[in-house]
Amino acid sequence: MPDTVITGPTAQPTNPEAYAALHADATALLEGWQPTSPDAAGARDRTLALLAAGPVAMSRQHRPGHITASALVLDATGSRVLLCLHGKFGRWVQLGGHCEPTDETLVAAALREATEESGIAGLRIDPVPIDVDVHQVQCQGGSAHHDVRFAVLAPPSAVEQVSDEAEALGWFPADQLPEPLAGGTVQLVAPALAALRRSPLRLAP
Repeated sequence: MPDTVITGPTAQPTNPEAYAALHADATALLEGWQPTSPDAAGARDRTLALLAAGPVAMSRQHRPGHITASALVLDATGSRVLLCLHGKFGRWVQLGGHCEPTDETLVAAALREATEESGIAGLRIDPVPIDVDVHQVQCQGGSAHHDVRFAVLAPPSAVEQVSDEAEALGWFPADQLPEPLAGGTVQLVAPALAALRRSPLRLAP
């Protein structure tokens, strides 16, 4: 989840150099990205500045901030979005979370998180980000998530399965998102629909 509070065993330190390849991918991806809004452009610049710290910026142990990856999942027609009611802060939010050393690319991290949290096999992702957002979280007692967001398309007849981190999953019309809604989620709908229409991920008729 983009705003997950990390405690317990998952917070154990990891060698920052394990993120070297992922760090290089994230830096190249954002350097070549055309932002989708003025706010996204500012967040992209802040994120590139964070990445200048090196591979440690990909790890949740980096207190000044770290990169996360999330995905707005749309159904096969592009008319509904899949959101998660977050178990810790009680708001509906897109799927996503922290990067792992096993993630080879930021796109792979976002797709892994979307698959794990939705329980849906066969998700397809547009490799071009639709947004970048920076927000404060409680990781490590207080940090910032530099969240890189992607558009993901679910296969026809996809059936979701609630993960341990969520209270619920739900499909909602793209123009009727539920409340309470996490900040920054609504801004993903328009660029996600635009991305999926121009990408090889074709919406169903």
